[in-house]
Amino acid sequence: MTQIQVDNLCKTFRVPEREGGFRASVRSIFRRRYRQVHAVDHVTFSVERGEIVGFLGPNGAGKTTTLKMLSGLLHPTEGACTVMGHVPWRREPAYLRRISMLMGQRSQLAWDLPALDSFLVHAAVYDLPKRQYQETVEELIDLLDIRDVLKKQVRTLSLGERMKCEICVSLLHRPEVLFLDEPTIGVDITMQARIRAFVADYNKRYGATIILTSHYMADVTALCKRIIVIDHGKILFDGRLDELSARLAPFKVIKIDLDREIDGYDFSSLGDVLLREARKVLLQVPKRATPTITDRLLRELPVLDLTIEDPPIEDVIARAFGQRRSSDENPGGEATAASGKAGKEFP
Repeated sequence: MTQIQVDNLCKTFRVPEREGGFRASVRSIFRRRYRQVHAVDHVTFSVERGEIVGFLGPNGAGKTTTLKMLSGLLHPTEGACTVMGHVPWRREPAYLRRISMLMGQRSQLAWDLPALDSFLVHAAVYDLPKRQYQETVEELIDLLDIRDVLKKQVRTLSLGERMKCEICVSLLHRPEVLFLDEPTIGVDITMQARIRAFVADYNKRYGATIILTSHYMADVTALCKRIIVIDHGKILFDGRLDELSARLAPFKVIKIDLDREIDGYDFSSLGDVLLREARKVLLQVPKRATPTITDRLLRELPVLDLTIEDPPIEDVIARAFGQRRSSDENPGGEATAASGKAGKEFP
């Protein structure tokens, strides 16, 4: 069942600009110049109920703008969108009760009050029955392990503690659709892992549909089977995470630990040498040639340990953006951006 349907969604901002200096400042009072910024440019995709979709792209790609339109915070310039049958920017109470948007760089908690007071305000805004509120808040407190911090002023909490409280208050009304914009930003690795585990558990318990943006690729690889890559407001790829890696990074990374130091061995004849230390070598080799190269390494070298891995997804995404920008710089070529349908890819 389709929960989110986006068709040719666009958002263009009219941004004032001027040169520096006093004269330019005075001139702008009488004749202001503007430029058009296409933050989202004819984006099309759909999300099924219960899916967790990674929404990836560099800063300024259009991720947050898209989520703001899906949550009803922004009106699009053109295009159409429905979430659970509702048009988001109409901001109908029946729609707002079923969604939640968590922005890692924005706070929903009252800074000078204990987090528990913000929970109570949230319950009142959503008119939650007392019994449902108590059951939900107890469940979330236990899952997030925040019982000891609820009575402290929010300003005194660590970033990790505050983020867990932010997640808790966002989920008190048990939303069916979650828009998570950088939910683990700034927290340590241990806390990132706990937040990821919680999001996965919430998805399984309630069948929630989740769109996740993150610069931490561990969030994406742990939670998302499908990703949407966006850059310059256009969708470059929409499909399975492993498909993107297979198509854009047709190579493997071989890690070799040697029993002793080896001089004079030509590793560069086998592939790209990413790292060369006394007893450790990191090779990037073509995927098809991996078995042959591995066999040769084991026969010719005193190998203590050898592992074969897929390339880091960060490298795959970086490669994606590089190809996109190359096609933009060469508009006469055959490259065009993907339409955004599942399984499509940029060239």
